[in-house]
Amino acid sequence: MLEESEARSRILEATIPGKIEQVDLDQAASRFSASDILATTALPGFDNSQMDGYAVRAGDAQQGVELTIVGEQAAGPRQPLLVNQGEAVRIFTGAPMPEGADAVVMQEDVDRIDQTRIRINEAAEPGEFVRREGSDLCIGQKILARGDRINPARLGVLASQGLTSLNVHPQPRCAIVTTGDELATPGSELTEGAIYNSNGPMLASLVRQFGAGEVRNFHAPDEPETLRSVLDQAIQTSDICLIAGGVSVGEHDHVKDQLAALDVAGGFWRVRIKPGKPLFFGQKADKLVFGLPGNPVSAYITFLLFALPAFRKWQGQTVTADSPTLPRIPAKLAGDAINDRGNRPHYLRGWLDLESLTFRPLGLQQSHALFALSRTNALVRVEPEQSRRAGETAPCFLVADSLGET
Repeated sequence: MLEESEARSRILEATIPGKIEQVDLDQAASRFSASDILATTALPGFDNSQMDGYAVRAGDAQQGVELTIVGEQAAGPRQPLLVNQGEAVRIFTGAPMPEGADAVVMQEDVDRIDQTRIRINEAAEPGEFVRREGSDLCIGQKILARGDRINPARLGVLASQGLTSLNVHPQPRCAIVTTGDELATPGSELTEGAIYNSNGPMLASLVRQFGAGEVRNFHAPDEPETLRSVLDQAIQTSDICLIAGGVSVGEHDHVKDQLAALDVAGGFWRVRIKPGKPLFFGQKADKLVFGLPGNPVSAYITFLLFALPAFRKWQGQTVTADSPTLPRIPAKLAGDAINDRGNRPHYLRGWLDLESLTFRPLGLQQSHALFALSRTNALVRVEPEQSRRAGETAPCFLVADSLGET
């Protein structure tokens, strides 16, 4: 069995980022930048007012002083205005500062004597309520690094530079293959011994959440030739193929043999973790193939720990084997976290209260316990023969949906 970090290393070594493509800016959200981007426009682009009020010379704007209003400057084109000693310009938020003025007095801090005169009630300091040119962003400053994910705030900064398109890495085409004669399609009649297919919808939702483009779902029975045909079609039409079930050692587990028949080179099989030991990874040319365990909890956990790093690297993010893509938050354990069986690290499922930063293990911790998983928003890794007691602090891994998106 491979150690977890070694398995991730092999996966990442085999993962080649997708070819760079140019997309319109409004299509770039959640993608990863393919290059560094430097600012060509300063933010703010000119000195402007932070408040509605009066642009003044700070030396003149002392308490009790009266000033003459010589014009008005709204947000928009700069007016040909000059503030001399004893003068002020009526100004509005975002408006360019007129020449000669070096401060803004809020309108609440003046008395309007008449249409042309004001009295200062609060003295002004130089630079007060003035947004200086380049104070937020300077020309030449890096605003996006290669591999940065483009979120709404970063998209706003890119738009502020007048950009209309961006070079990004593509979204991978993904195939989901579920296997097993026991699986029934949701909505169909459930016969004795059958179970509804939960892995298919769950994995399809996961890959979409983490940036997959086209997602196709397949199902194959436990019949070798049919299975091989379905796997062949799934691999040919995808960049990343996820197979749920059929990778263990049972007499009806044919996935590894059929992948070998399709010339999928086996990178490894079995990883020393719990749940999820019977994990397969291989590749065919530049296509990545993951054989996930059939138990839904194991499929979910192994996707997050092993397939997700490959997804991220394929999309252009910088990922290493020792820096998992799940956010980590130290939290106090609200209950014992014990791993006293076997020789594998155990990822316990539970609920992380983000206000109190406490983690409580939830429900059954077996690999079939889908309901307990559905109430989970974080994982705690417990080493073999380790006991973490209530009250101890442990790193918690935030999983999908815990913060909207990881």
